[in-house]
Amino acid sequence: MDLVDHGESPSTVARILGVHETSVHRWRRLARQPQGLEAKPLAGPTPRLSDYQLHKLDYFLRQGAHKHGWPNQLWTASRVATLIRRRFGVTYHPEHVRKLLKQRLGWTSQKPQVRAREQNDKEVERWRADEFPRIVRDAFRRQAHLIFLDEAGFLLTPTVRRTLAPRGQTPVLPAWQRHDRISAISCVTLGPTAGQPELYFELLPADLNVGATDIVAFLRQLRRELPGPWTVVWDRHNIHSRSRLVQEWLAREPEVVLEDLPSYAPALNPDEMVWAWVKYGRLANLTPADVTELRDHLRRELEWAAFDGELLAGCFNHAHLGVTL
Repeated sequence: MDLVDHGESPSTVARILGVHETSVHRWRRLARQPQGLEAKPLAGPTPRLSDYQLHKLDYFLRQGAHKHGWPNQLWTASRVATLIRRRFGVTYHPEHVRKLLKQRLGWTSQKPQVRAREQNDKEVERWRADEFPRIVRDAFRRQAHLIFLDEAGFLLTPTVRRTLAPRGQTPVLPAWQRHDRISAISCVTLGPTAGQPELYFELLPADLNVGATDIVAFLRQLRRELPGPWTVVWDRHNIHSRSRLVQEWLAREPEVVLEDLPSYAPALNPDEMVWAWVKYGRLANLTPADVTELRDHLRRELEWAAFDGELLAGCFNHAHLGVTL
């Protein structure tokens, strides 16, 4: 518009800009109005679900998928698309449903946690609210190390997790289907003065299951590294508190107290979180050539975890035991 204001004819300006002369006159009229030439963002398409319908959808989703006829409580994009079509008569592609849930309802993609049907939720909460505070008070009074112990097995066959690849080009993992494995024992410990937790572990020879003899051997070795009173917290596996060999060892260790977790409640054990971090995180999609290579990877990751106090504190806090590190 400055060119016209300085004497150039509208036709000349239109030719320079490659537009019709009437557009130049229209722009001049708009320029005389406040904000007449400012950019106006496009409003975009009108959402096919109103705010009220979206509120109702959120209500239906929070009822769980079982309430709406599916065999479990989990929502997939295709299930949500079906629910929207049933309730509101609006058809969405499942991929658009994902965007709708993320952008307008704040939902995220998550991996469900598996919980044993045998778990007694009331007993778990009672143990967390009553038993564990008692265990902590007793350990503090005795100035004892609090030790969470667990076992795990690692197969030569990989734990397969999602990865990224070009569309239509699914990656292939060349892996052994043999049942070769390495069993391991570890514990997360918390000293009498709190501070940072520590990790101790032992890898068994290939293809051996953990037995009571291995548990006692691990405890004896740990006893040499951690003298003083102990409180050992573990699950109710037969190789633990009920084992004759463990009971015989305990009879010779008056400073050691054993405490059992509730049945089928592995999430209460911080050591279980260490195994999950290794198995489903660090060693996911690993295809070792043999158990020797698997052992090398496993030892390297556990040694790394043992030096990572922040990781161990996170494993401890994940158990939600009422003690935050």
